[in-house]
Formats: sequence, C-alpha cells, structure tokens
Amino acid sequence: MNRLAIRILTLAMLSLTLAAAPVVSVVYAAPDNDPPPPDKKKKKSSEARPGIEQTAFADGYRAAYAAIYDRHDYASAIEQLKALGRDDQAAVANLIGYSYRKLGDYKVSQIWYERALKADPNHVKTWQYYGLWQVEQGNRDQAQYHLNRIAQLTGTSSEEYRSLAAALEKPPGTGLVY
Repeated sequence: MNRLAIRILTLAMLSLTLAAAPVVSVVYAAPDNDPPPPDKKKKKSSEARPGIEQTAFADGYRAAYAAIYDRHDYASAIEQLKALGRDDQAAVANLIGYSYRKLGDYKVSQIWYERALKADPNHVKTWQYYGLWQVEQGNRDQAQYHLNRIAQLTGTSSEEYRSLAAALEKPPGTGLVY
C-alpha cells in the first residue's frame, strides 16, 4: 500500500473507533501542582504516621514542581521526584518525563510518559505532554491521536486540549511554547 492509503485507512479506523466508543463521563486529571493522593497499597511505614508521611510527600512534590515550572531546574526536579519513592504514580512519572523532555533526552522521556499512562490511562496531563513530545519528534499523527484522547477525557475546552491543539496548528519545525 502506498503511504496515502495507509494514512486514510488509519484515520478511518480511528474515526470508527471514536464513533463506536461508549459514551464516557468526563474525567479530569488532577492538576500537576497538587500532589497525587496517598498510595493505598503501601501501608507498612505509613500506618504509624500517615499524615506526616503524606505531608512530607506533598512538600517534596511541590518543591519539585517549583523546580520545574518556576526555576526550570529539570535535573534537580528529576532527583527530587525520584527521591519521593512514588514514581509509579502517573503525576510523578509524568513530571519526570516532562523534565527529561525539557533536557532533550527524548528516549528516557518517552519511557516515563508511557509509565505514567500505564499507571493511569486517563491522566490528561500525560496525554498532553506526551502529545507535545510527539509534535517535537515530528509525529503529528500520533500527536493528533493524543489530542483526540484528551477530547474524550475532558472535552475540547480544557487547557490540555487547547495547548496541544495550538502546537499541532503550528507548521512543523516552528518550536513549541509549552
């Protein structure tokens, strides 16, 4: 098959999938500036002092968040996030992926984005950031898939949707704002 036929077939299959998908209520991801809720599976050390452990985690998460978005100190943020011991949570893994992307390490960034989506397939911020990763890599069809996934989860008026849609509207090679 030629490339055009493959693209048309892919778009047709995606359209059919979206049309046949069951109606799902809107799911909003927790904003990345708020730490994720405590992990209910881990009980050992947290049973004695759950409030203190959660407070320490929240403080560490917010410090890493500030390192990323306020100071653009991505390397430090990665270490801070990994030190929290909760990199199996989508919000944490997503910020690690974002930091690696900002440092230009796209292969490692991809691993963390996929880890975040494995932990929570409905984590909208990861779909957004991984979609931006796709745009930066020149994978516009994949970025469109991510945009469609965000639309399914939050609709088209969310900040995540608008950000990725704006990136896709730019001509290839013009860079990203976010």
